[in-house]
Amino acid sequence: MILKVFADKIQLGQAAAEQAAQTIKESIAERGQARIIAATGMSQFEFLNALIATPGIDWTKVEMFHLDEYVGLPISHPASFRKYLLERFIQPTGPAGLANHHLLDGESDPREVCRTVGALISAAPIDVAFVGIGENGHLAFNDPPADFETEEPYLVVTLDEACRRQQVGEGWFAGLDDVPKQAISMSVKQILKAREIICIVPDARKAEAVHNCFELEISPLYPASILRTHPNTTVYLDHPGASLLKAETITK
Repeated sequence: MILKVFADKIQLGQAAAEQAAQTIKESIAERGQARIIAATGMSQFEFLNALIATPGIDWTKVEMFHLDEYVGLPISHPASFRKYLLERFIQPTGPAGLANHHLLDGESDPREVCRTVGALISAAPIDVAFVGIGENGHLAFNDPPADFETEEPYLVVTLDEACRRQQVGEGWFAGLDDVPKQAISMSVKQILKAREIICIVPDARKAEAVHNCFELEISPLYPASILRTHPNTTVYLDHPGASLLKAETITK
């Protein structure tokens, strides 16, 4: 695992997008397509903007899988991750758009969604996964203590209060009672199956989680700590997000 630190989230997003674009282009050149996992949330804004603006990506040869979604939340809701991906990623790729995309329908039977999309993602390897880290250290919606053992690609999870408070703090919901208590989440093991992982983690509010995940033990209590076991993970941080790390932890 490599940690890279940048002055601000704009530089962070641009650098992460350059690596992501290179991986996508190489995957298309080698295998005729790229299979990717896309994350959502405020942490991904600058990265996705920079990735969409990168020239030379044949999006018609890119297949995208959705990382997580709230159970029971309408696609019209501002916090819907389906809405987010459609507006911030899928539609901006142009008229031809992505070759295929698999959004998690939180308004349908969540366990059936897990089975259906799980079968699709298991059909071939994922070239690159874009992920973030929550304020509680979660990876996707795998809150602590996370399930490191399940082999299922997707699972229905119960969101802890810290996770739900983060969603309120970011402005997606008016209050805690408005945040759904359950979500569909990609499993930890499925994320780790990606050939490459690019983790984007800006902002000072993530600093404690970054410290816990990358300087304490690898543990379900710090879900994103599991990224340290993956052979090809790059974590992109800004100065505020990396502020609690020791100098020797950071690869400059």
